[in-house]
Amino acid sequence: MLINILNFKPQYSEYFYNLNIEWLKAYFYVEPYDEEVLRNPLKYIIEKGGHIFFAEINNEIIGTVALMPTQEVLVFELTKMAVLPKYRDLKIGQKLMQHCIDFSKNNKLNSLILYSNTKLENAIYVYRKYGFIEIPVENNCPYKRCNIKMKLKL
Repeated sequence: MLINILNFKPQYSEYFYNLNIEWLKAYFYVEPYDEEVLRNPLKYIIEKGGHIFFAEINNEIIGTVALMPTQEVLVFELTKMAVLPKYRDLKIGQKLMQHCIDFSKNNKLNSLILYSNTKLENAIYVYRKYGFIEIPVENNCPYKRCNIKMKLKL
């Protein structure tokens, strides 16, 4: 099965929103910050210098992930990763993550950070497998559901 990784186009905004809302509702809940960012990916991600990628199989968008700039120069947040339920056992998330890591290295970023929750044991395992290490979560973390922050030096 051929998986294509596509760059953001405005017409993909609906996929970005729908994929992430489905994932959030399945595992947690949608926070106001999520709703705002997901409804306005151009404003909150693309126009701030970030990137959004999509996984496509047979002309169907089945997954997404974003790289958002942070306050630190050359440090981006790996965020908003979601895959359609029927494709979750195909390691699409890992392919999207590897694409982000390769993209970040090619663009000479220093590191990637991510916010997660230890309830997502499989995800945490995968992040560690790719070299992410746990670092302290700041007090003003943008996500209420976050109880773990990780960083990957590139």
